[in-house]
Amino acid sequence: MFLLPYGAMSESPALPKPERLVSLDAYRGFVMFLMAAEMLRVPGVAGHFPDSTIWHWLAFHSEHVAWAGCSLHEMIQPSFSFMVGVAMPFSMASRSALGQSKAQLWGHALWRSLVLILLGVWLRSMGKPQTYWTFEDTLSQIGLGYPFLFALGFASTRLRWCALLVILLGYWGLFASYSPPAGFTPAMANVPADWHENFTGFAAHWNLNLNPAWDFDRWFLNLFPRAQKFIGHPSGYATLSFIPTLGTMVLGLIGGQWLKDRKRPGQPAVRLFVAGAVCFALGLLLQALGVCPIVKKIWTPAWTLYSGGLCFWLMTAFYLLIDLPGWRAWAFPLVVIGTNSIAMYVMAHTLTSFVGQGLDTHFGKNWAQVAGDVFAPMLHGAVVLFILWLILLWMHRRKLFLRV
Repeated sequence: MFLLPYGAMSESPALPKPERLVSLDAYRGFVMFLMAAEMLRVPGVAGHFPDSTIWHWLAFHSEHVAWAGCSLHEMIQPSFSFMVGVAMPFSMASRSALGQSKAQLWGHALWRSLVLILLGVWLRSMGKPQTYWTFEDTLSQIGLGYPFLFALGFASTRLRWCALLVILLGYWGLFASYSPPAGFTPAMANVPADWHENFTGFAAHWNLNLNPAWDFDRWFLNLFPRAQKFIGHPSGYATLSFIPTLGTMVLGLIGGQWLKDRKRPGQPAVRLFVAGAVCFALGLLLQALGVCPIVKKIWTPAWTLYSGGLCFWLMTAFYLLIDLPGWRAWAFPLVVIGTNSIAMYVMAHTLTSFVGQGLDTHFGKNWAQVAGDVFAPMLHGAVVLFILWLILLWMHRRKLFLRV
């Protein structure tokens, strides 16, 4: 499967714009809802029900795991990255249909990359005494890999698979061949004193803050003005994770091409499901064989495949539930979020406290107590979340969409 050479696209201004996938907007909205649902404070509420299996399950899937493994909450960032790839073929075709030149397309891609990187830095700097130069934010990670993804947008599907293989093997080799600096201890790498998630044997190459991505940031992040020297992120996030994150976006790019070029309505669903099964199984196999553990915070190659498989399946489910049968009305609340995902991302990081404090000011600090002491935080968060959704609904009805 090949994209048309760019010259052919630019000389055909009459090319029709591709049909918008409502399922993609709904999937994006679902993921942004999961992110914003942190406002509901489910783990805190679940703490009041230590013997409840249901509440334990809800709590587990409402927050990040310590290191290895996966919860539903862990799927937010890979899903968002995956969907950037899915949207790429549609975006390129749409802009080409408007007659944009290759230089214009590249200009937009590079501008988008820069804006995403800096927007991530800006959000991470909120509440800090100075600019907090770090690049582990979801937007920054996507921005760092975006130019490479865009270049692959002109490539064949075979070349995209090859690029994915190079990314995963190269990043695996970087970690597998790494040895920590002599004399370094976990405490010197900002590893918590009570940390108990260390791997042993070959898997130790992927331990918290004793890996090449951490070592790179000890040099790279200290090139920027900082309030104090960077010795390691306490949760292990790293700048170089954008490389395997690019792998996740490439998987989305491949899936997006299948969806865009579908000749039969059900064809892409089969491809997406099979690709998901293969990636999911490979990720589990790599961990089971001790070749590479599944760790989201440093985006191991096994995590790229494992989470990529789940992303394929989620995309399949939304496509089967919405676009294939034409059942779109039920997804409208999610589409409202998904068509303004950047706005939702920014509002969730900037307006949550503002809206919450406004509610307390006008209705009293104890207004949420109508739900009882246990559920008051959840009610408070739910109302804040609903208000943010109403803002997005207002924007949606007026066709105001925040684009980068």
